[in-house]
Amino acid sequence: MGRLVVISNRIPGHGTRGGNGGGLAVGLNAALAKRPSLWLGWSGEVAETPPPPERRHSRRTEIVGVALTPALHAGFYANFANSILWPLFHYRLGLVEYRRADYAAYLEANEWIASALMNELRPDDTIWVHDYHLIPLAKVLRARGVTNPIGYFLHIPFPATEVFRCLPVYRELVEAMAHYDLVGFQTESDRIQFVDVLGAPEKRAGDTIEMFGRVFQTGVFPIGIDTSAFAAFAAKPSVDGERLAANLGDRKLAIGVDRLDYSKGLPNRVAAYGEFLERNPDWRGKVQYLQIAPISRGEVSNYRALRRELDGAAGRINGKYADFDWTPLRYVNRGFPRGTLAAFYRRARVGLVTPLRDGMNLVAKEFVAAQPPDDPGVLILSEFAGAAVELSGALTINPYDIDAIADALQRALEMPLDERVSRWRADFDVVSTNTAAFWAESFLSALAATRPA
Repeated sequence: MGRLVVISNRIPGHGTRGGNGGGLAVGLNAALAKRPSLWLGWSGEVAETPPPPERRHSRRTEIVGVALTPALHAGFYANFANSILWPLFHYRLGLVEYRRADYAAYLEANEWIASALMNELRPDDTIWVHDYHLIPLAKVLRARGVTNPIGYFLHIPFPATEVFRCLPVYRELVEAMAHYDLVGFQTESDRIQFVDVLGAPEKRAGDTIEMFGRVFQTGVFPIGIDTSAFAAFAAKPSVDGERLAANLGDRKLAIGVDRLDYSKGLPNRVAAYGEFLERNPDWRGKVQYLQIAPISRGEVSNYRALRRELDGAAGRINGKYADFDWTPLRYVNRGFPRGTLAAFYRRARVGLVTPLRDGMNLVAKEFVAAQPPDDPGVLILSEFAGAAVELSGALTINPYDIDAIADALQRALEMPLDERVSRWRADFDVVSTNTAAFWAESFLSALAATRPA
């Protein structure tokens, strides 16, 4: 069996939530355990004269980290990836700051990653490229003579044609994606929007597209979690969970866990909680909202502005409604280990997952997995999160409608046990079936099928 070669911007241990692995690392864990693997990406180091790639091993996987120069880091990562592609793909056109020099740095960084990979690649490797940082990578590799199977998975939403075309180089990126053998998306809506932006392919048959002199496949592969492991995490005794329970007393807990990012809808969520308290004075002192929001991309000005906005909003709610023995909103700008988060989810009566736009959102699935079967909490979920396609038991809301979020919060807190159990069971069945292992193996099987036996 040849190796699985994973290429991503982040490698395990770099920039991951709570230091315990982000969604990609958790999602790939089962697939990596089954075969010898290589994982290559940015090491997190920035240096004028980059050192040789760093190497370490995790079980059967060799992890290779590549440093970037300051110029590449600024143009590729901070600017093109996170100040152009990220807001564009999340429908925030007003935040897009396009410059040709940043696109040039984006292409150069992909060449940089390709050069590092060429020193590692073997003829029987299968290559799996992840996310928006590395869209051109297959085209770069093909130009260097690589004939290995190459798959691509987009973890974030793919925007509608009218939005994507606002990017001056959109056509170049679409043409680059045709150099993959399989292009995977979180939802059918994302896949359809990608096909639409292609225009009129020469040939199209089901998920097979022929265009730009290439024949490639598209597919839908909603990412999952290791449900049984996360449920076990949640059920284990936890010092932090007990501390939280002691602090809550008889109060109900509403929880949100998100990177501090403008796509997560945090200002609207906090405003909705304030609206809920204003409308429901009987709930004051009986509920507490814990918002965990680790700082993300602090070097980008829009993120610094978001933090100031949320600091002010949280202060206003606590200033208006707090009592000497009750703080209505706990707002924390740091991450926690997955085991701690699992314990927090299990204690919560309400999970608030209200992004303005999200590819999937694994917090929603983690919240479901963590619930006690005999007394589960209620998930409030944005209709614009990919998870909303699967989790029919959630209370689905429009994240732009502050009144609707406030109404859903009241409904969730007052929902009878039999309805909570019924809704949770429907969602738990889904997250138990569409696991991380199922996602990875489904994608890799589809990628293998693109090549003749």
